[in-house]
Amino acid sequence: MDDSPWDDDPNYSGVQETEWSKISNEFTNAGYREGITAGKESALQEGFDKGFAEIGAPLGHEVGGARGMAAALVGILSTRVNNPSNTSNEREVARSLLDQLNSVRFSDIAPRDLQAEEHAREHNIEIEEKRKMEELEDMMGGLGRSGGRAERPTREQVVGLAKQVEELAREVINK
Repeated sequence: MDDSPWDDDPNYSGVQETEWSKISNEFTNAGYREGITAGKESALQEGFDKGFAEIGAPLGHEVGGARGMAAALVGILSTRVNNPSNTSNEREVARSLLDQLNSVRFSDIAPRDLQAEEHAREHNIEIEEKRKMEELEDMMGGLGRSGGRAERPTREQVVGLAKQVEELAREVINK
């Protein structure tokens, strides 16, 4: 009983082909979209993993360690106020170093990602808006200072701050 009354109708055969073509195109398009999405997700994850491992984590570890050490020095030196071997100058230096390290942004010390910036321009994502907002924050933060707006620290300056914290720690420990 394989015979169907529809098999003899020439109009039905054309409808079958049209429906098959439509379904085939829909599945092809859906597969293409899923493939593109999977490819983007794979590349995105790979890029994140690489950026995190090579840039984000090392910089975060470095700055976080220096901040932690500076905060510990401020705490230690604050408890030694009556100790003659401790000078208030050391405490103020530690506090100043901590303040400077606390103001460091990732964007100050991370290398520019030209590929991400190009991608953002292609897709109308506003990186410039973020930079303008950071500049406005800097201006607002500098209102109480004489001499105007402070410059953002460079990577080299942050490395120098970390070395100063380590040197101060050695001095405090050796007393």
